[in-house]
Amino acid sequence: MNHRVEHYLLGSLPIEADRYYGIHTARALENFPITGTPISVYPELVRALACIKQAAALANRRLGLLDAERAEVIRTVTEEIRAGALHDQFVVDVVQGGAGTSTNMNANEVIANRGLERMGRAKGDYAALHPNEHVNLSQSTNDVYPTAIKIAACFEIERLIAAMGRLHAAFAAKAEAFRDVLKMGRTQLQDAVPMTLGQEFHTYAVMLDEDRERLCEAAKLVTEINLGATAIGTGITAPPRYAAIVCEELRRITRLDLTTAGDLIEATQDCGAYVQLSGVLKRVAVKLSKTCNDLRLLSSGPRAGLGEIALPPRQAGSSIMPGKVNPVIPEVVNQVAFEVIGNDVTISFAAEAGQLQLNAFEPIIAHSLFKSLAHLAAACDTLTDRCVSGITADREHLRHTVENSIGLVTALNPFIGYTEATALAQEALATGAKVYDLVLRKGLLPKEILDRILDPRVLTGTDAS
Repeated sequence: MNHRVEHYLLGSLPIEADRYYGIHTARALENFPITGTPISVYPELVRALACIKQAAALANRRLGLLDAERAEVIRTVTEEIRAGALHDQFVVDVVQGGAGTSTNMNANEVIANRGLERMGRAKGDYAALHPNEHVNLSQSTNDVYPTAIKIAACFEIERLIAAMGRLHAAFAAKAEAFRDVLKMGRTQLQDAVPMTLGQEFHTYAVMLDEDRERLCEAAKLVTEINLGATAIGTGITAPPRYAAIVCEELRRITRLDLTTAGDLIEATQDCGAYVQLSGVLKRVAVKLSKTCNDLRLLSSGPRAGLGEIALPPRQAGSSIMPGKVNPVIPEVVNQVAFEVIGNDVTISFAAEAGQLQLNAFEPIIAHSLFKSLAHLAAACDTLTDRCVSGITADREHLRHTVENSIGLVTALNPFIGYTEATALAQEALATGAKVYDLVLRKGLLPKEILDRILDPRVLTGTDAS
């Protein structure tokens, strides 16, 4: 036979014989043809589900609720899934109704049927190993699914923090390489006062480091879980000691510093941790996008723009304009940032829309959160490897812009006064003369004093004396 028939509350369905999922998953495939994207697109979510099912089996065994054979089979299968096996069987759509029940049942059925296979039994022989009665023992979707989201988020946060660390190091390296490159700083896109290109790139490194710290703080919020809450937080169908024991097992399996929420009823309905984390991701995205805007502007040209830095050329920029090379890497990072900002809006609405003891909209929260985490990490890696590491500076052009800028008059304010400095700036702008030459020509300051005032180290605040 090329199929088996499974039965549940609403009837029967034929299931292809080689499928490890069962009728609940098959029904979800019919009901939620929304994005065409299966939950397996987020492998950390699948691994998190396997971690939870393994921890639950071990806790139930310790409590005498599950026999040794079934507990060992579940442990073995979940180890396989954690190692990457059977991910193609996690097929329900990432966006689904039911507060994640389809995802939980997909996991339960795959584990049960692979376990039956290991026991030498046919798939669907649930009397021997049942998706609900054994794999889902002492659990509910309402504590499994949010716990899985948080564990998967922790795994993804680790990757993002590492990617941000690499990007921080790349900017810091450029800051050191450009520490003696004098340039004009700008406010409102107008010449302001001199600085070094190293100071400019050091700023980007500092901004990233600050955001990494905020991300680490937000990560701590998602280590509080509600496993053991079961349906609404009262722990119905789970023995009193289960929550503590399953959290202990889950900490050991995941190597995460997980804690059980102090109030499981509150924790089952509260999505505040997701909102906080998403807000931090939006912060990262906004500042990363601003940095990419700067890189695009500073590299604009090559002849008719600022042309202060050159980004490494990555591909031909036009199908009609020969020789054109575009800043494609900053552009793609900008677009990731726009997506993350949109995801934050989605998460905010979904968290607000929860009612009474459960939020039914955690699937879209999970989908949005995982996209933000994964895409930001990929964007940071791409920006590091394909852009920042290869940036060069046009030192001669930058020196020339400083020497010819009227922004130098700001440094003269304490010595010749604002009124005289303003007149000097206007004359320099009207005639094209250099501020330095005008000061000497008018006898406003002796050369030795002027040279000291306009010393690059003094102008940029890098004079150690």
